[in-house]
Amino acid sequence: MKDFRDKVAVITGAASGIGYGIAERCAKEGMKVVLAGINAENLRQAEKRLEPIGATTLCVQADVSRLEDIEALADKTLEAFGAVHLLVNNAGVSAGGSVWESTLADWQWVVGVNLWGVIYGLQVFVPIMLAQDAECHIVNTSSMAGLLPSFPSAPYQVTKHAIVALTENLHHSLVQQGAKVGASVLCPAWVRTRIMDSARNRPLDLRNEPDPEPPSPEWQATLAGLRHAIDTGMLPQEVADCVFRAVADEQLYILTHREYCSLVQKRTQDILAS
Repeated sequence: MKDFRDKVAVITGAASGIGYGIAERCAKEGMKVVLAGINAENLRQAEKRLEPIGATTLCVQADVSRLEDIEALADKTLEAFGAVHLLVNNAGVSAGGSVWESTLADWQWVVGVNLWGVIYGLQVFVPIMLAQDAECHIVNTSSMAGLLPSFPSAPYQVTKHAIVALTENLHHSLVQQGAKVGASVLCPAWVRTRIMDSARNRPLDLRNEPDPEPPSPEWQATLAGLRHAIDTGMLPQEVADCVFRAVADEQLYILTHREYCSLVQKRTQDILAS
């Protein structure tokens, strides 16, 4: 997919971070942009920031962990623009620590948004794209954590590994069918997003009871290190540039931080040496 002008992009988690960076790039490419997210006011603010570009936009409030919200997102997109050419399953959250210390609520929330959100997006939008018989592309946002053997949040890492496998399967299935739909998995490392503050959108029924004990000094240091890495990380607009190059070149893997490739290689070597 190389021609973006007047095409329709649907982006989840579009109000901030990587999602907004991609939405902004879509607008600059002359695409019609559907901004989807869980917070209606944040979506409106994002839409307002795109106005100077002259973008044609549509805001749709959606909880990606709910199939009915994704179905409504597709319906509203088709009603407004009649098609969808670029789908970016980007919404993501993070919670929990080790496998055993993460609560069931942590697992349910993170798996619901990060993994089921992508599955629902594919279930709903892929048939639409195939029926259009036009060049289309899907980008699923994973993480460098989806390629590495360890990350402080087990629920986050597990879902990001699953997104890599899901996108690989999607890509090869589409190729086998000779479809005009491409697929890429985005695996960034540190990017200036609000992922560390994703609890602001956590549903009440999936919140943990307040812990009477303060976090251990070790965990506090880990969180501080993560926040510093994110706050000094790559700009979302730079990630968007990588995404558009990859879509145009039909690349399956989008690796924005090449300095981490040696760790991916080491993991592969460890697997093969077993």
